[in-house]
Amino acid sequence: MKKQQGQSASSLTGLFHHRWAVPALAALRTLGGGAKFVTLQMNLGVSRDSLKRTLVALVDAGLIARNPGYGHPMRPEYVLTAVGKQVAPACAAVVEKLQRLGIEDVGLKKWSLPVAHALVAADGRFNRLRAALGEVTPRALAQALRDLQQVGLVKRLLVDDNPPRTEYQLTRRGRRLTSVMMKLAQVT
Repeated sequence: MKKQQGQSASSLTGLFHHRWAVPALAALRTLGGGAKFVTLQMNLGVSRDSLKRTLVALVDAGLIARNPGYGHPMRPEYVLTAVGKQVAPACAAVVEKLQRLGIEDVGLKKWSLPVAHALVAADGRFNRLRAALGEVTPRALAQALRDLQQVGLVKRLLVDDNPPRTEYQLTRRGRRLTSVMMKLAQVT
């Protein structure tokens, strides 16, 4: 999670910047706080390059570190740092909830859960969501809202006003996800 323009590396959007960051932290927790690269790759079913980029970002964010006591440079092992140990349980809860709802693919996209979290606190107007999320482009926000609608987490309302406007709200199913998102947001 290298610091993006104005985006904190420890923020919720910073954590979801890499698709595999949250599952990697959850897997490290499940595997006892540390694991070899190959073990993580097989556990997550991710390509070598994607996992490598994600782990570098997690190291940069201070959430994991290479195991200093493990001597083989070609077979790196990664361990949770003190901060990572605080964040990993919330990541595991998010991954478990997404799996239970059957929406892991959509939920782990870069902007999906940050948008759902923003809907809890912000008015559901498009531009207010953009302002709450900071770095999101209009296209990325529109795509995230469409994806969340398709899996039934968000509903789109057309408000008969002058001029007519569109608002977005979390559905009951979407609100079920917010409790675990709130815990993750508190520790990031």
